[in-house]
Amino acid sequence: MKNPLHRWLQAACLLLCAAAAPAQALTMEQALAMASGDAQSRTAAINEAAASADERAAALIQALADDAVRHTDTQVFVMDGEQGRDPVTGAAVAVPDAAEDVVNNNVMRRALEAAQSALRLASPDASARAAAADVLLKDPDPSRLPLVEAALAREQDAGVKARLELVRAASALASDDPAQRLAAARALGEQRTPATKLLLNDRLAEEPDAAVQAAIREAIRHIDDTLVWGDRLNAVFSGVSLGSVLLLAALGLAITYGLMGVINMAHGELIMIGAYATYVMQGLFQRFVPEPLFGWYLVAAIPASFLASALVGAVLERGVIRFLYGRPLETLLATWGISLMLQQLVRSIFGAQNVGVENPAWMSGGLQLMANVTLPWNRIGIIVFAALVLAAMGWLIARTRLGLFVRGVTQNRPIASCMGVNTARVDTYAFALGSGIAGLAGCALSQIGNVGPDLGQGYIVDSFMVVVMGGVGQLAGTVYAALGLGVLNKFIEGWAGAVLAKIAVLVFIIIFIQKRPQGIFAMKGRSAEA
Repeated sequence: MKNPLHRWLQAACLLLCAAAAPAQALTMEQALAMASGDAQSRTAAINEAAASADERAAALIQALADDAVRHTDTQVFVMDGEQGRDPVTGAAVAVPDAAEDVVNNNVMRRALEAAQSALRLASPDASARAAAADVLLKDPDPSRLPLVEAALAREQDAGVKARLELVRAASALASDDPAQRLAAARALGEQRTPATKLLLNDRLAEEPDAAVQAAIREAIRHIDDTLVWGDRLNAVFSGVSLGSVLLLAALGLAITYGLMGVINMAHGELIMIGAYATYVMQGLFQRFVPEPLFGWYLVAAIPASFLASALVGAVLERGVIRFLYGRPLETLLATWGISLMLQQLVRSIFGAQNVGVENPAWMSGGLQLMANVTLPWNRIGIIVFAALVLAAMGWLIARTRLGLFVRGVTQNRPIASCMGVNTARVDTYAFALGSGIAGLAGCALSQIGNVGPDLGQGYIVDSFMVVVMGGVGQLAGTVYAALGLGVLNKFIEGWAGAVLAKIAVLVFIIIFIQKRPQGIFAMKGRSAEA
């Protein structure tokens, strides 16, 4: 009787011999099967060749994908220009006039793409292996199971391994063995992803076995239970993201309209100026700053966008609005005309076409929480940025000398003037502050869409609705209104579509203002009685 050590050494020798044995070489019969015949037989031959991992077979698969193969009844030729080569030996051969071009339809092209992906499973690059697994998942085939099993055995990357396990289960789902299909359905049900649900639905339509059908339906039900929570989480995040954008756009208006009572129809153009300031800062970094530091252009664009819009706001207040205090209709018409002038000025400088602002590398990609939930970093960044801007603005209004003057002038201008406050200067500072915050909103918006002369027009009406609904002069109400309207809009949008959601939100705001004209938070104190 052999001792355990002897048996272990014998098994190890057998494994080493098997690993050292050369892969099965391509034959002319295999090449003919890959190049001629019906789509089903050719696909089977191509899958078999891909599983062999033979270099000549891989070269022939590539040539077939490149439409560089001709054949006769007895021979296949790989074409290199006008020169033909034998796919088995690689030697140059004469191509007879009777040789026909190999024609690939869409079915064959998908099969060739899947075979090339199967061959790339041996790539040293993990991202290439992951991409190859994703391609195989789109076109699962039981004949590739040995190749997938071999790739799984040597795979060390956890992400790629998870993809390969999904490919293995999807391939087994098309097996002729009901037991394999049953196990595959249960395994796919554990994945809980939209891709697995699609595979299971496709298989359910043609599954003959009742037990497998029941397993597939159960797996789909489990996937649906998981995905519905992902959809809800997506809706909440999208709503908070939209609410943060509305909050940034409305915070500046909460000062100029809520605190100062100025109906500024050029507020959207101040947002647009902030976005273009970000675009200019991007161009300066591209031209003068080394490549590794390019991503920091966004940090430099924050003060640049604030200052650009604040300067324009200060000029607007000193040149036009200070003559129109207490005359809302004239203020509305004047600022509307200024908005048209600013749009035309931007068109003259930057052109009428939209311009693109790149996301820095640290703002690209996203955080994946579930199979159908990925939170983009640029949206997360905007939420955090809006919170920081809100905190800074709250501190400025409540804790600083400027904030004290703004509150004093807002509540009782004559008394503030009697106390020695330069009300005209405070008006300019307050309007510049609100305009600068609008510029910060433009900086944030540049990270989620193109920048164009009409950028601000899409937010001016929503900003007014947020300020009015939150309560004129109430920053806390602006926050609640922005986030509430954002979440409400996204939930209705998922149920009724974007257009009906917009209409429903507008109807809701109209009814709300009719029932509570003072907004969510009513202004308190003597200013409310004025």
